[in-house]
Amino acid sequence: MQHDKDSKATFYTCSCFSTDNIFLEEFKLHVRFLSEHQFRSDYQAVLRNLGCSTDAEFKDILKKIEKEVERRRSLGVKSAERAAAIKEIYKPLHDHVYHLHESYMAPEFKQMVDYCRSDEASKEGLLSLMQTEAAARVFRFPVFKKIFCDELIEEMEHFEQSRSPKGRPNTMNNYGILLNELGFDEGFIIPLREQYLQPLTSLLYHDCGGCYLDSHKAFMVKYDMHEDLDLSYHYDNAEVTLNVSLGKEFTEGNLYFGDMRQVPLSETACTEVEHKVTEGILHRGQHMHGALPISSGQRWNLIVWMRASQERNKLCPMCNKRPTLVEGEGFADGFTSDLGMSLLQNV
Repeated sequence: MQHDKDSKATFYTCSCFSTDNIFLEEFKLHVRFLSEHQFRSDYQAVLRNLGCSTDAEFKDILKKIEKEVERRRSLGVKSAERAAAIKEIYKPLHDHVYHLHESYMAPEFKQMVDYCRSDEASKEGLLSLMQTEAAARVFRFPVFKKIFCDELIEEMEHFEQSRSPKGRPNTMNNYGILLNELGFDEGFIIPLREQYLQPLTSLLYHDCGGCYLDSHKAFMVKYDMHEDLDLSYHYDNAEVTLNVSLGKEFTEGNLYFGDMRQVPLSETACTEVEHKVTEGILHRGQHMHGALPISSGQRWNLIVWMRASQERNKLCPMCNKRPTLVEGEGFADGFTSDLGMSLLQNV
């Protein structure tokens, strides 16, 4: 297996990836599937209460789940195949958007990053430069200039209309683009994470891996009146998440935040956070959240799930157990072996 020259470690996936947190869209339910017997025992009564009233309907759900488990097991191979095909046949519309440049950044974002790099940087000083939200430890600030957001969306639409193969970001978003397959990691997302976001997260989220964000998964999602309108309540497979609203024109569609994933929804009061074009919302990955429906137009979002192997190696955030490692491609799901941990700690 190859070592990523930027990551200084080999990354792995937890074996639970194929079986845990499978989202059933029609029931707004995340499930685990190890076998038909286990699934019936754990979920048949729950699904019956949610409207799955016949055995035929239940068997249809089983078929969908088995198909999803198989998709996940072959994901690394299929993703690598798509990336190779895209590199071969796709001709970008805007070559420059694949390489991060400071001229793309909003002045407010650059000011925050410069402050975090300074000797006098403190969490209190950083908070004075950004907007805090009513939801705990959720922050909003301008990230990119509008002209760059427009060009990035144009590139995504150009790719959508091409004959290149396309993979969906996850089981909850049916419309979007995996940015590593399109070639954005090395020139754009890695510098964004390492040079611009980690100075902020080191101050804001030092207790949950913000100082050690050594991998990521980045993708675009699209909300449209004829496609996905919203996003159900969930948590991310990440230590820290950045969600940037790129455009286009839309109404409604605010994000909402509850509590951390360990707190039941029945004990949670949710808080809305307005999502404005060019602005990013930064939050802990385990903070439960969702997106309300847009009521008109179309919205594109850049999502960066940032991961700290130093944290997730202790406890997988998806199965809540010590991870059982399975080889993966690229950054995989951000786990490292003991050797990988030693490398990271000595950097």
